[in-house]
Amino acid sequence: MLHRRYYHNEFIFWRPAVATEHLEGEEPAYRSYYPRAGCGLRATLERIVRDYALATPFEDLRRDLRSVVRARPSLQIQVLASLFIRNKAAYVVGKIVNGSEEVPFAVPILRDARGELHLDTLLLDTDRLVVLFSFARAYFFVDMEVPAATVSFLRQLMPKKPRAELYTCVGLAKQGKTMFYRDLFYHLKHSTDQFELAPGIKGMVMLVFTLPSFPYVFKVIRDRFAPPKEMDRQTVLDKYLLVKMHDRVGRMADTLEYSLVALPLERFAPELLEELKAEAASNIEFEDDRIVIKHMYIERRMQPLNLYLEEAMRDRETARVRQVLHDYGDAIKELAGAGIFPGDMLLKNFGVTRHERVVFYDYDEIAYMTDCNFRRIPPPRSIEDEMATEPYYSIGPCDVFPEQFAQFLVTGAESRALFLERHADLMDPQFWAGKQARVRAGEQEDVFPYPEDIRFRR
Repeated sequence: MLHRRYYHNEFIFWRPAVATEHLEGEEPAYRSYYPRAGCGLRATLERIVRDYALATPFEDLRRDLRSVVRARPSLQIQVLASLFIRNKAAYVVGKIVNGSEEVPFAVPILRDARGELHLDTLLLDTDRLVVLFSFARAYFFVDMEVPAATVSFLRQLMPKKPRAELYTCVGLAKQGKTMFYRDLFYHLKHSTDQFELAPGIKGMVMLVFTLPSFPYVFKVIRDRFAPPKEMDRQTVLDKYLLVKMHDRVGRMADTLEYSLVALPLERFAPELLEELKAEAASNIEFEDDRIVIKHMYIERRMQPLNLYLEEAMRDRETARVRQVLHDYGDAIKELAGAGIFPGDMLLKNFGVTRHERVVFYDYDEIAYMTDCNFRRIPPPRSIEDEMATEPYYSIGPCDVFPEQFAQFLVTGAESRALFLERHADLMDPQFWAGKQARVRAGEQEDVFPYPEDIRFRR
């Protein structure tokens, strides 16, 4: 009954005959406020915050509003009617309208150690919001009567962000998948380039290909995993599900998972077809003029970190190399703080986004921090131990030896020195044990989707 011969794109995922983009609810999706004589900007801002009717008291709302006013005054303010809630923050999202100028903004509301609320900063401009709504972060919780109206408003703030990603960001992942599928086939209809193997070092577990004119990669699990990989297909599926359900703290790429996707055979480069037949034959079948991929993941395309560094080193851009290597270490630390040990932390398993942020995307060896046993390498007992080609000490299945990280995380003396400027502590087992203890204690570390230096002083 569920075989592909009984259903086709015309009946699933495809665009409806009746438009559903502009359904209206009883309450408007956003509220408008007009600072005017006798009311004033600060009073209007206070009214905006009070209208959310938060039960928790503010520590000092008037002080916070003075910080907002100093950051940006204007004439009209439109805010979405629901807060955007994620991790420890709730965000007011809207735009400032000053004549023909429109400036998008978001204001995070945080709770302090006493349980009181405060406004933490003012995020202005589209780039700040795009990072806030990044594909590498967990989805928001949003109370929306008409999701299409909320997404339409967000599109005004971030016009280059696809609707599919916005639906996914606000927690409607299935609608996001539906719209992405439509966008993919619309793009195929209006383009002529071919799917090809993705640039970078080939993965041992995933066969990765891309369409150069479309900013995504397509990942198919290989039939056989090259040594030293020791796992099965189900383990890989479980790891990707773990990432989907876990807090990604802006450091792990979201994935869209699809089954039985029929793509035009003529759009596949011969080299890619041969690779699929040789390495993933069980995951494909051919149907007339299409290739049907039985299961795959789709992610935003990024430049592999190893290729990014090669390019920057070749151009002798030391400041750029330092910045991205420091962010690479920050990514590892933030994942550890969220309870995730990346496992295979080689440069090739990280990518660099267009905002120059380092994001992890290879999940087959990730583990919970609490499942790892971080150990020091015991001192050699004899000269034979020192000269041995194999480890002279026992190694359990969950043992991790951070002292070895310096040998493979960053190669090349110059790059390694730049990395260790900020992240030498990653080589210390005590650092990892401390992170592990905080995770076990239920402590959730602060990871802000904006720079520390723009936070308001309190």
